[in-house]
Amino acid sequence: MSVKDICRSARLASYDLAAADTAVKNSILTTIADNIVAHKDDILAANATDVDSADYLGKAMQDRLRLNDARIEAMAEGIRQIVALPDPVGAVVATFQRPNGLVIDKVRAPLGVVGVIYEARPNVTIDVAGLCIKSGNCVVLRGGKEAVNSNRALYKIVYDSIAQCGFNPNIVGFIDDVTRQGTQELLEQSDSVDVIIPRGGDGLKKFVLANSSIPVIASAGGNCHIFVDESADLEMSKKVVYNAKMQRPSVCNALEQLLVHKSVADKFLPSMIETLQKGGCKIVGCPITMRYGEGIIPATEDDYKKEHLDYELTVRVVDGVDDAITIINANNTKHSDGIMSFDESNIDKFTKKVDSGCVYVNTSTRFTDGFEFGFGAEIGISTQKLHARGPLGLEQLTSEKYIIKGQGQVRQ
Repeated sequence: MSVKDICRSARLASYDLAAADTAVKNSILTTIADNIVAHKDDILAANATDVDSADYLGKAMQDRLRLNDARIEAMAEGIRQIVALPDPVGAVVATFQRPNGLVIDKVRAPLGVVGVIYEARPNVTIDVAGLCIKSGNCVVLRGGKEAVNSNRALYKIVYDSIAQCGFNPNIVGFIDDVTRQGTQELLEQSDSVDVIIPRGGDGLKKFVLANSSIPVIASAGGNCHIFVDESADLEMSKKVVYNAKMQRPSVCNALEQLLVHKSVADKFLPSMIETLQKGGCKIVGCPITMRYGEGIIPATEDDYKKEHLDYELTVRVVDGVDDAITIINANNTKHSDGIMSFDESNIDKFTKKVDSGCVYVNTSTRFTDGFEFGFGAEIGISTQKLHARGPLGLEQLTSEKYIIKGQGQVRQ
């Protein structure tokens, strides 16, 4: 099927999915979860082909691509968590009655058809399909070339599961064209697709924003900061910084920029840098940071805006909370930024002034995630402000409509 036909089929199927009751959608999702586990060996075989061809990727990006038993079980569990969540479709947000007797209900409704363009994480295929089905949205998936075999295997499971339940499998479409042309064609289907969500690096985000004829929910780029204030618990801060950078550095909520108050740099940075380097992390630092360890690479201005997505961290010594806020707002991607502090005035200033979808206090940025926020999964992390911001779960995949009931009223 052509990209145009895939999108058109999704549009036609979207009207039935919008009217499907919760039990039908949950039955489809449960079947998908069961079939993911049942076809684990097929998924692993397809993924092995992708991983074997990905030696050009860095270690962290290869980890992002790789599936194993635990990650496949986590995909199935994510779908089951979505089943357990309330269905947002049809939920009444507000009801009000006009003097003429009209009763107006403001209710949640699906967006319609969602196009999702994503890179080297095959679990996105399952997360996105599950969230869209539960929220009553059809979806057209366009994954990256690095995970094409994994995505094909996972899409087949989704397609077959929907058909097994007697529903139209075109509610989930898959563009099996990993060229730039395939993406471009999707971005031109404004007659069939209601919104595009890019999920990947900054280059993908910019390409989509520059070329889409369809509204875009920007969901890409995580140049995340943590500022260690002078009032911070330094041992706590070491643990949080290490987790935020090293637990899984290839993901968008990993720490990329560490800012340290100048008054605690002597106490904090030598051991922090040594611990990170022992863990295999390359340190890129400002001139003051260079004093606190061996093998530190001098930072350029570009490094302060860089999303490393690898075992690499930029470190900068700053004058205080105001300096930190200015630096963050000048360089971040409005994703996730945090402060380590016990100064309530500084915390209040930081949380109000830092322009990010998620602002953390005394904890790791790694929690910006649909699972961790209780959304079951997420379709992405919105770094813009209109419609939705932060992790995009079920509720964020709906809009609102008004249902007006009368008894023969006419306007005078």
